[in-house]
Amino acid sequence: MSAADWYAHKSLGDGLFWIQERFYQSENRANIWLLRGTHQDVVIDTGLGLRSLPDYIDSKGLLGKDPQRKNPLLAIATHAHFDHSGGLHQFQQVGVHSAEVDALANGDNFETVTWLSDREIAEAPSPGWRARHYKVKAVQPTHILQEGDVINLGDRQLTVLHMPGHSRGSICLHDRDNKLLFSGDVVYDGAMIDWLPYSHVSDYISSCERLVGLVDSEQVDQVLPGHYNTFGAKRLHRLATSYISRAETCPAKFSTFAWSTLAGVALRAFNPRSAC
Repeated sequence: MSAADWYAHKSLGDGLFWIQERFYQSENRANIWLLRGTHQDVVIDTGLGLRSLPDYIDSKGLLGKDPQRKNPLLAIATHAHFDHSGGLHQFQQVGVHSAEVDALANGDNFETVTWLSDREIAEAPSPGWRARHYKVKAVQPTHILQEGDVINLGDRQLTVLHMPGHSRGSICLHDRDNKLLFSGDVVYDGAMIDWLPYSHVSDYISSCERLVGLVDSEQVDQVLPGHYNTFGAKRLHRLATSYISRAETCPAKFSTFAWSTLAGVALRAFNPRSAC
């Protein structure tokens, strides 16, 4: 299967594209965001990496068809989990938060929580392909991101907000001028997951408090999340405050501990050779 068949995209205007993997039919299917700038272009999250994302972007002319346009293309993972980082190895420039550099450089399929089944792939990307052979390929990040770093695209800037909880290196990218928040898995319109390896509930609560603060200070109008559909500031406020209320209860803490234990055991069994 070609890259042109594997992916599909939708233009949201102003140089912003929403890309998805058509045949990865799972709740884990991540949104891929392509943002075109005047001096630099950015891909935010890269999916599984089963087909070449750069080839798709090029074949569809998403960065324009001017042969004189030579902007660098930076691929940023909002965090290291497999559904977001699997395609990073396809890019020459790769960015991730400092807390998860080693996980990517070592190809640590425990920390990337690699878990893929044949039933999630509606059509195999190549003859004989099987999910049990899938692993996140090691990649050495070229851009080690920290809280407050600014990624300059020329006509717009993205500020790195370190928002741990879902994972230790989870980040959001904030386009302050346009009040856009690329939120990764810090928040999306679904159940927020805090029971994976390297998840941390107290950090997640603090990150959600920051999200509430962004809404209260009118710094976000639209959220472009790691999964599902986009949503606005009111929904962001509701999702963040609901998580805070739920996470602080005793039953929720016990449930999180139980799920975390089970997830750790299952992932170690599924990825026995991972560095962990």
